[in-house]
Amino acid sequence: MSLPLSAAQFVTLAAEGEEHGGNHQSLSPYLTGIGAFVVLMLLLWITTRFNRDR
Repeated sequence: MSLPLSAAQFVTLAAEGEEHGGNHQSLSPYLTGIGAFVVLMLLLWITTRFNRDR
């Protein structure tokens, strides 16, 4: 399969995905962001608890 043919297929596939908007109805951006922030803060807290050599 040649590179231009593959690129054309990917462009066609990406254009088809635009019809749906890309976001799932049940996903709230605020809830996702807050959840990610909480998980990162938890990981930071765990890392600082185990790094007692400083």
